[in-house]
Amino acid sequence: MGRPKQFDEDTAIAQAMQVFWTNGYAGSSPAELAEAAGIGKGSLYHAFGSKRELFGRALDAYDRTGAELIEELLSGPGSTKECVRTYMTTLVDTDFDAPVRRGCLAVNTALELGGRDADVALAVRRLTDRGVELLAARIERGRLEGDVPASMDAGAQARFLVAAMAGVRVMARTYDRDAVLKVVDTTITTVFGA
Repeated sequence: MGRPKQFDEDTAIAQAMQVFWTNGYAGSSPAELAEAAGIGKGSLYHAFGSKRELFGRALDAYDRTGAELIEELLSGPGSTKECVRTYMTTLVDTDFDAPVRRGCLAVNTALELGGRDADVALAVRRLTDRGVELLAARIERGRLEGDVPASMDAGAQARFLVAAMAGVRVMARTYDRDAVLKVVDTTITTVFGA
């Protein structure tokens, strides 16, 4: 009979996600991951199989957390334009208020591994597609409520917003907050008008 697990798997994944997010995949050693998860290196491999499998689980956790945040922010009070601005500025504020400016784990992963690991590229694509779906649904709602022009292509504008947000998250790693927020303002004006 195997020994029972001595740790909470979801907590271990969440802690490992923080390490991957800060250091990248290649920069995260198994020892750092085990320490952050509060388990021994052997337990890490026993529970998750490999660093790569743990990384996949961390991306899934990031996806769930991100989708919950997007849904919450986009369903808040206000017009579509106001909700999307709140979503974008919240992410910028999160980047600047963190001890280390890390940007977006999905964007960082796409830049680090996207062209070299088909499974990771697919995982990042799923995360991106979910963001597009949620933004498109909010734009469609805005079309129905009349705060977005009926002629607006919700899917195209949602993809544009996600692409712009990816750039904003990269900029947040090196530019100051005011410069990044000006890009957010320009993006919002470009999509929704002044």
